[in-house]
Amino acid sequence: MADGLPMRVPAPGLPARVRIHEVGPRDGLQNEKATVPTEVKAEFIHRLAAAGLTTIEATSLVRPDWVPQLADAEALYPRLAGLEGVDLPVLVPNERGLGRALALGVRRIAVFGSATETFARRNLNRTVDESLAMFEPVVARARAERVHVRGYLSMCFGDPWEGPVPVRRVVGVARRLLDLGCDELSLGDTIGTATPGHVRALLTALNEEGVPTSALGVHFHDTYGQALANTFAALEHGVTTVDASAGGLGGCPYAKSATGNLATEDLVWMLHGLGIETGVDLARLTEASLRLAAQLGRPSPSRTVRALSPEE
Repeated sequence: MADGLPMRVPAPGLPARVRIHEVGPRDGLQNEKATVPTEVKAEFIHRLAAAGLTTIEATSLVRPDWVPQLADAEALYPRLAGLEGVDLPVLVPNERGLGRALALGVRRIAVFGSATETFARRNLNRTVDESLAMFEPVVARARAERVHVRGYLSMCFGDPWEGPVPVRRVVGVARRLLDLGCDELSLGDTIGTATPGHVRALLTALNEEGVPTSALGVHFHDTYGQALANTFAALEHGVTTVDASAGGLGGCPYAKSATGNLATEDLVWMLHGLGIETGVDLARLTEASLRLAAQLGRPSPSRTVRALSPEE
């Protein structure tokens, strides 16, 4: 190790570059108990962009009583107008949310579906079929407005109420989301129960159903310490989009067993060690996470942040 970076030892058969889809400002902060001021969120996003992240999910346009921590979306988004070359997607739950997004000038949105019936009802108060029907006009209008649409598919590997999720069920819902017109699909291990063999099986099954790997991203939680191993399995399969949360923040307010996301710093450390380009400055990213952790009044969950922190 030199200058806070790992030794680069490339492994054969892996992508040359990975796009990190940073979810910290949205997924990372949505479950915080204390309100994070809008100016702190804006500074955090600006620092993430300065660290080289080019896709930063900024906020969610849901009802304030659903996710109070993100109730300031209309105040936050205009503060990000000066970020050149950075995509700033937002999560929208329905047509009303899309309307709010378009009014803000948003050019990338995401919808959030579920592979399981129980979570669909708990998260959206709808069945899987009903939720897909709700997304249909959202995606259609977004495409008409030439807005990029990402589809999140949660509970792809395990569900806290239903247990292990059959691969064929996930493939079926994933195919339907893409058929609605989503440009890309993020496969969510919402409660962190996936293992590398399960990841390979799902990706292979999706390919067999006609879903190209280029349309897929992965979103792992580290509940059982498997997030990096699962990411490596996805990289071996050819996946080049990986979701992560700066500092390892986040979870899911509707699934208590959904602990922190894969930390962006931990992901960058592994990718850089493998010789995979990310465009991310790890030192600046670590600094951004440390500053936010200080605002939140607790240490960062990221092992890499702790290892590189001057306070440790």
